[in-house]
Amino acid sequence: MKVLITGGAGFIGSHLADALITRGDEVFILDDHSTSTLDNIEHLKNHPAFHHVIDSVRNESQVNRYVQKIDVIYHLAAAVGVRLIVDDPIKTLETNVFGTDIILKAASRYRKKILIASSSEVYGRSNQKFFNEEDDCLIGAPHKLRWAYAVSKAMDEFLAMAYWREKELPVIIVRLFNTIGPRQTGRYGMVVPRFIEQALRNKPLTIYGDGKQTRCFLSVRDTVHAMTSLMDFSGSCGEIFNVGSQEEISIEDLAKLVIRLIGSQSSLIHLPYKEIYGDSFEDMERRMPDISKLRKAIGFQPQMKLEEILNWMVESCILRKN
Repeated sequence: MKVLITGGAGFIGSHLADALITRGDEVFILDDHSTSTLDNIEHLKNHPAFHHVIDSVRNESQVNRYVQKIDVIYHLAAAVGVRLIVDDPIKTLETNVFGTDIILKAASRYRKKILIASSSEVYGRSNQKFFNEEDDCLIGAPHKLRWAYAVSKAMDEFLAMAYWREKELPVIIVRLFNTIGPRQTGRYGMVVPRFIEQALRNKPLTIYGDGKQTRCFLSVRDTVHAMTSLMDFSGSCGEIFNVGSQEEISIEDLAKLVIRLIGSQSSLIHLPYKEIYGDSFEDMERRMPDISKLRKAIGFQPQMKLEEILNWMVESCILRKN
């Protein structure tokens, strides 16, 4: 297969590129490096099946040029991270919505199957026990800029489903729940790499809010396996799938676990959201996916437990520094 990955130099995209090349696919990535780094794909640059284009998914002529060449598309390019969303909401909205519009037009023009990476953020402020793909979305008020990302991803989904229904474009949507692993950076607000960096330096781990909010973290290996399996599954088109773990942990307990695994001398510090992100931020108390639909479709079950993922990330971080 010839595969295009938009955002392919990012954290998830680079791991996806690794997996596809390993199984024998030819990979083209399109990335403007606004939130990624060349280090993520340095090991691939001389591989004969790897092709790297530095450009934006909003460059329509470039997108059309490469979509013609390939068989399938993984659309991962997006503005990501809470820090970027709060600091630059215009870029978040424009990149996510306009970029997806352009890639869907090209996919429709050349009849290419496409997987769209969405987010658990689309569920918004709801605090139910499990989030199911058929649940309503409860988005916060527009003056709370934190919800700009959620709205942009919801718009991506509506646009993708419109192409499926009106143009019969083979589209798959995955809602990712807190994917973590090596190459992820804490620069844009991702909590796990930030905790690991702080703990390795024996610095205080900064917990935003009261730390009672809970999350479920999935390894990037499991995320990539789910995406590639859905792309290969004939019954996935026109469907939305949650991709995540059901191993729930509070952010405070996560911080304590990181300290214990590293053997760090770090302490814990709680900071109010307002101090970090200003008045335009709201958070979700919990975020656990219902993955029964994904399990039924491809037999999905997360293979890595949280402690195993954290140890993998710590080892990778230490190796990178050395």
